[in-house]
Amino acid sequence: MHEVSLAGGILKIVEDAARRERFSRISLLRLEAGALSGVEVRALRFALEAMTPDTCLQHARIEIDTPPGQGWCMRCSVTVEMPEHGIACPHCGAYQIQATGGTELKVIDMVVEDD
Repeated sequence: MHEVSLAGGILKIVEDAARRERFSRISLLRLEAGALSGVEVRALRFALEAMTPDTCLQHARIEIDTPPGQGWCMRCSVTVEMPEHGIACPHCGAYQIQATGGTELKVIDMVVEDD
């Protein structure tokens, strides 16, 4: 379950920002985990909630958006929506689709409170 290490990385990002920007608490954390990112959103949320006590994320609302994946069909040169890896192009039926979006896990923004 790599979501635990991902949650640890997210926590490090927000705690580093808290030290650098001098805020004590986050009331809202918005993340984006694309459909092709390989992240199990429920497991990530569980891991984050387990790690937040005594951190700046304690009591924060965590929102995780899951935008759809996108890919480029190398056979018919068209952008297609990809709900998962390994699908055929809906236009030509080829499986030569290169993912171009929805592969990222990123912190979108935070609502913070000053010290």
